[in-house]
Amino acid sequence: MPSTKNVQNTHMSEQLRELHGALIEIVSVMNRPQRDEQMVREAGISLDRALFPLLVTVERLGPIGVVELADRAGRDYTTVSRQVAKLESLDLVERRGSTADRRVREAVISPKGKAMTDRIDAARERMGRAIFERWDEQDFNELVRLMRKFAEDIGGDIGANATESQGEGG
Repeated sequence: MPSTKNVQNTHMSEQLRELHGALIEIVSVMNRPQRDEQMVREAGISLDRALFPLLVTVERLGPIGVVELADRAGRDYTTVSRQVAKLESLDLVERRGSTADRRVREAVISPKGKAMTDRIDAARERMGRAIFERWDEQDFNELVRLMRKFAEDIGGDIGANATESQGEGG
């Protein structure tokens, strides 16, 4: 009896390539400076485009150290440190010592920064509703569920997962 494993592997390879292409398209759109400018305009706020993603990340993941913030933003630590200092001077974030490691200074959202990210969230919701208005609720819920699952799994140790998969029969 012929094995279907190769067919499944070929299909999986094609689907992974398709998924990767879709992710590149999504990340490319999300990384466009015009997209951040549109969000800032829609939110009715005044904020430098370079500071926008850092402010949102501090609000979502804070307290967060500058090194981790720089890593997540794909920027140099020294650049992010200056940008966080700018956010602090605008009273949008506060910096404090880490409770886990006294050598680390973490950024946390300030009340003024939280008010600004709330406006950004409202703008994001308006823009998202326009994108998904033609989707049925079940498809939207499934996208959210699967994206959350993917986000959790992709954050793991990919090298270890690949080694485990190869050891299982690869």
